[in-house]
Amino acid sequence: MQAVTERDALIAALSWQLSMGADEAMLDAPVARTAAPPPGPEAEAKRPPTTPSAPIPLRKVPPAGQLSASLAAGASTLEELRAAMAGFEGSALRETATNFVFSDGVPGAPVMIIGEAPGAEEDRQGKPFVGASGQLLDRMFASIGLSRAENLYITNILPFRPPGNRTPTDAEIALFLPFVLRHVQLAAPRFLVLAGGVSAKGVLQAREGITRLRGRWHEVTVLDGTVFKVLPTWHPAYLLRNPIAKRDAWADLLLLRRNMKDD
Repeated sequence: MQAVTERDALIAALSWQLSMGADEAMLDAPVARTAAPPPGPEAEAKRPPTTPSAPIPLRKVPPAGQLSASLAAGASTLEELRAAMAGFEGSALRETATNFVFSDGVPGAPVMIIGEAPGAEEDRQGKPFVGASGQLLDRMFASIGLSRAENLYITNILPFRPPGNRTPTDAEIALFLPFVLRHVQLAAPRFLVLAGGVSAKGVLQAREGITRLRGRWHEVTVLDGTVFKVLPTWHPAYLLRNPIAKRDAWADLLLLRRNMKDD
């Protein structure tokens, strides 16, 4: 019997594969027939060199506090300050308020009053101190010969009403304080009256409450170094709820009148 060579075995195996329907050779790994063929040496030589693309710089948005300080410093008149504050979008209060409340009275008046924030009536009319507390404020200052029609200028710490007339937060006060100090600088009053604890603690940056702060003179320095004489007193809304405190407010008004005469 003739011995079967390796060649004969391979031919027999190939014949069996053909009889089983195998009509092409198989590779160890599948072939991606839809993919483009790899470039040859000539294509590699013609390909331009690639350089890594530079990352796209992110736009740096300054914090709202920095933006309010920058806008305040850039205003050189009260009208410019009003426009800057009206266009300031760094506070969510503008979304819930009806009107922007800037000021009332006579710019350049000898006495400037700073309250806390607009109430419901102030929000409707767009002016500070026009509700019940504003009417009491007018009567109080009329008793020492001052009125918003002639020699008073009035504004608030916040230009927008907080929802539900809630007390302004420390963050809200700090956000608008650069505008307030610039407002004082541009209005240039001889005396500054801070109505209520929020206004007094915010402008004076004091830890004491209005009970300890009122009844005596303080000083505040604004951006250009100008020093203003400051008198904290009760807010008229507090006096409406606590009429007995009106005697303290009257004492504060007499102190203001004496200093106005002596100045």
